[in-house]
Amino acid sequence: MSEILSLSEIQERFPGEWVLLEDPQTSESLTITAGRVLWHSKDRDEVYRKARELRPTHSAILYMGRLPQETAVVL
Repeated sequence: MSEILSLSEIQERFPGEWVLLEDPQTSESLTITAGRVLWHSKDRDEVYRKARELRPTHSAILYMGRLPQETAVVL
């Protein structure tokens, strides 16, 4: 995809998927507000493999769904 999408457009198009964004746009508080979708998949590992393959200079990987309550997130 070459178009820049807002976060709400990305959530609408890719519900329950992991999304690799190129050049994410952020708010003053560094919350991602928009970006160009490079890859998306329900399989997180596939998105990480694609990120290593494409090697975007500035990127972010987001999950467009609800994480299960017992999920631990490591930053």
